[in-house]
Amino acid sequence: MGDLGRRLALTLPLLNRDLSLLLASRDRGRGESFARLSSACSTTPQRFIPLDGLDADSLAALLERERPDLIVQAASLMSPWALFQRDDPQAVALRQAGFALQLPAQLPVIRNLMQAVRDSGVSCPVVNCSYPDATHPILERLGLAPTIGIGNAGMILALALARRRAADASRPLRVFAHHAHVGAVVRAEPQAARGLPPPLLYLGDERLDAGELYRGPAIPQDQDLNALSAAHALQLIDALLPGAPELLTAAPGPRGLPGGWPVRVGQGAVALDLPAGIQPADMLPYMREAAAGDGLADIAADGTAHFTDALRAALPAPLRELADPMHPDEALPRFQLLQRHLERPAC
Repeated sequence: MGDLGRRLALTLPLLNRDLSLLLASRDRGRGESFARLSSACSTTPQRFIPLDGLDADSLAALLERERPDLIVQAASLMSPWALFQRDDPQAVALRQAGFALQLPAQLPVIRNLMQAVRDSGVSCPVVNCSYPDATHPILERLGLAPTIGIGNAGMILALALARRRAADASRPLRVFAHHAHVGAVVRAEPQAARGLPPPLLYLGDERLDAGELYRGPAIPQDQDLNALSAAHALQLIDALLPGAPELLTAAPGPRGLPGGWPVRVGQGAVALDLPAGIQPADMLPYMREAAAGDGLADIAADGTAHFTDALRAALPAPLRELADPMHPDEALPRFQLLQRHLERPAC
């Protein structure tokens, strides 16, 4: 299990619900050890099973056997922080070109899971932590969209709410934003978002100046940000379980939409919570423009991801094949190609 998955397993018992947790990852040794530790931290029953997220048949069999009430997917083939933890030329070039290059690492497991959900007939909500701003619209093209994603727009909203504790609580704070905005917001560097449309911030139906989102102090853009992602995930998970009050928040990928949107979450369902006069179609050009900040130009009707010319131009020539259009079926081979480039001597 990765850092975010471990944080969730340790904090889900804090919801004070009658939960039973089943943890799954492909590393049996570390998984069993962590489950023993996590179980001892609370009275919530926890079990671990070894499972390869790339094995769709095993995923479907598990779902048919367990019939979960809710699924949280936090696995990827490479940590989104991996490139931040390296300073070799390949890693630096890939990191600076655009996060969309990590789609091949983020898409395969959630795609397999959603295929297994469909094959098993399980109808529970699925909360996805793997780049939902982009993976959800790709999966929507395949009829496999998860229920909702975590973080990103939800993190930006949480930071805005923390600054406005004493502000007008009678009107909801609403945020439209994309994963591409997160780095500049947490680092309090509005200049880093130059060229992107800003996040859209509303108090009720009133548009606010998004400049307040960039007011410091800066937060390091590193793995510790998973604390904020996990806090947002806990809110969503609680709201999706029976008996919770409705949650007003922002979240990426609701209903397979690109980017992050204001939503209402409750009783296993998610609905958009848009300001008056705004329709979902009105926001799609904005989300497409914001996605370009990650280097994602478009998602075709068959789910093929097209990368921006700017992303391609930012890559050294030997790495530019990673910016070729990618159909969902090509995600795993593309990830293997990415791995080979990261293992080669400096380009």
